[in-house]
Amino acid sequence: MSLIIFDGVHFAMGAAALLDQCSFTVEKGERIALVGRNGVGKSTLMRLIQGDYEPDAGVIKYAQGMRIGHLQQSLPEGDQRTVLEVVLDGVPVVGSAIYEYQRIVLQSNPDIQRMEQLQKIIEDGDGWHYQTRAETVISRLGLDQNKVFGELSGGWRRRVLLAQALVDEPDLLILDEPTNHLDIKMVEWLEELLLDFNGTLLFVSHDRSFIDHVATKIMDLDRGKIVAFSAPYEKYLTEKEHALEVETAQRAQEDKVLAREEAWIRQGIKARRTRNEGRVRALKSMRTELAGRRTLQGSAKFDINQDEVSGKLVAELTDVAFSYGDSPIIREFSDVVMRGDKIALIGPNGIGKSTLLKILLGELEPQSGVLRQGTKLNVAYFDQARMALDPEKTLIDSVAEGREFITIGGKSRHVISYLEDFLFQPERCRMKVRQLSGGETNRLLLARLFSQPANLLVLDEPTNDLDMDTLELLIDRISDFSGTVLLVSHDRYFIDQLATKTWAFEGNGAIRIYPGGYEDWTNQGGKWPEEGQVNNTKKEKPVDKKVNQSPSKTKKLSYKDQREFDQMPEKIEQLESEVMTLEEQVSDASFYSQPPEVTGPVLERLLEVQEQLNKTYDRWVELEGLQE
Repeated sequence: MSLIIFDGVHFAMGAAALLDQCSFTVEKGERIALVGRNGVGKSTLMRLIQGDYEPDAGVIKYAQGMRIGHLQQSLPEGDQRTVLEVVLDGVPVVGSAIYEYQRIVLQSNPDIQRMEQLQKIIEDGDGWHYQTRAETVISRLGLDQNKVFGELSGGWRRRVLLAQALVDEPDLLILDEPTNHLDIKMVEWLEELLLDFNGTLLFVSHDRSFIDHVATKIMDLDRGKIVAFSAPYEKYLTEKEHALEVETAQRAQEDKVLAREEAWIRQGIKARRTRNEGRVRALKSMRTELAGRRTLQGSAKFDINQDEVSGKLVAELTDVAFSYGDSPIIREFSDVVMRGDKIALIGPNGIGKSTLLKILLGELEPQSGVLRQGTKLNVAYFDQARMALDPEKTLIDSVAEGREFITIGGKSRHVISYLEDFLFQPERCRMKVRQLSGGETNRLLLARLFSQPANLLVLDEPTNDLDMDTLELLIDRISDFSGTVLLVSHDRYFIDQLATKTWAFEGNGAIRIYPGGYEDWTNQGGKWPEEGQVNNTKKEKPVDKKVNQSPSKTKKLSYKDQREFDQMPEKIEQLESEVMTLEEQVSDASFYSQPPEVTGPVLERLLEVQEQLNKTYDRWVELEGLQE
């Protein structure tokens, strides 16, 4: 039975059509993975199905009475509603009526008339059934219906939103990047839930393992067309490659016929006989078709900017321990990191992976034990929280900091040419970071990261929102990287392709070492910690557990330091004022039209003053701490 039929649907937002005369069906019981490059229109297609957009042409037909549930890609801001209230928003009319009814009941002098009105709304909409359904779904998903939504982590909020999508018992459940913000344990739980779901699934995901476990069919959106392929993903790749080979051969034949007809017309155009007019019309039709032909989008083609070789020893940890409050995060962990190791850190969110990375990089002192760092280390850090990017900067400035050329692999390259390797068109390179999509932001972070010479890569969730082609290229480049890699990821396929060793966080501070990646960990009996063994490392302040440590003497500002501290507000104000003046000068539309001998000194001075300002701020914080 067909739930949805697309018949010749056309939809455009800009010059190129996102959907170009698309025809396909969604059948009852299918679990469909929708795949395609970032920006091809996958989210738009799902919004068309939900009725948020109307097609420019063609028809979308729905099965009678069909209900659609939707899990959005982005998480909403946290608020003070309870989990039950958020879930009941999945049936908004009766949901809000139920909550208002319950609030009135608790009042000392309830409004009986309003209660009667609400009760009618609830009964007409089968609201008491939905309340029972909401409580059942909440219980099944392991949620507490009285918890405040805004106090939950990203992964738990996503679980609440999934309950919201399920409460109306949808015939079709649409999921846009459902594994975002989820750790591997939660992803596996979601897979089991969706495999038990009785309805039809349509989802977008860049998690190859998730697709392989859930999808029964793969629909590929490419250049405005939808084509169905078999699952799993490896089979889809084989079938897609064959389809592209057939397309290439067909287009070559079309080009050959077109060239022959063009030659014939040039020879026979003087004799415009009636019998030739049909061929002339056919030639015009072929020319029109050729003009509308859409070529394959180019692939990313970046390389990692490798620095000089580090020492053979990268880091040695001996009985390293760290705690937050009374909860051990790392307990007597010992291992040696050698040059060329590619180590994956796995474990639930909040268990301490980022804490261990900070200790390894010297940003955090272990509370006991010893860390010995190697020599000649040059670190490039992929920042999961994306704090490395200023949303008001252009793409060019985010990578090159005002320069036109950057050095990659010992060679000078124009920054726009470099950004093209990451699929940014030249005309988009001067747009603001805040205008980018999630996948584009991640590509820009990779462009920034790989422009820095490095022999130690620290990658914290680098795969979020990346399309499959870019992900595969990233895997290839990291595999070829001769330096050392520390990797935090919830993408099991990504880990299995890269990791030579895994540090598994197994709860209560225990970290076990396994050779290989995620699959090797599971095959060797690795298990996730129980819920009570996962610590929230973000909310508590660390307690120093070093033993036999003599109390440190309280430091005070010397006369010289105090004088420096007193003068700093004025100095910071002067530097900020100069930075603002220089930035206004650089942002002027006519600035880059001036010769390099004019723009160069201004850009150099801007970088110099910004660096001075950062150092002054750091020194001010240091002195303020001593004063306190």
